[in-house]
Amino acid sequence: MVSRDYHRVMVRLPLTPAEVERGQRLGALLRRARGARSMLHTALDAGVSPETLRKIESGRVATPAFPTVAAIAEVLGLSLDEVWAEITGPDRVHGGEGVAERSAS
Repeated sequence: MVSRDYHRVMVRLPLTPAEVERGQRLGALLRRARGARSMLHTALDAGVSPETLRKIESGRVATPAFPTVAAIAEVLGLSLDEVWAEITGPDRVHGGEGVAERSAS
């Protein structure tokens, strides 16, 4: 007998350009925050696979799960406010001042 749930297949919509850009910003932020620390140790300390961290840092996973981002941010000493400010762009939060600009002042 064929299941009647065949129509409930989940299809992921393509990412918008803004989502792709946010993913790239997130990856760049995490790479900068990780610095010389190894990807392997960072990933293991955060409880994620090194492959997952590599994909997030490279922007291949532009919309990672919140718990994943939170765990990596915690290991890197980043607050979620800092992460949000950086990925949403300097013109959208804190009166136009992004994390990089606040750190430089």
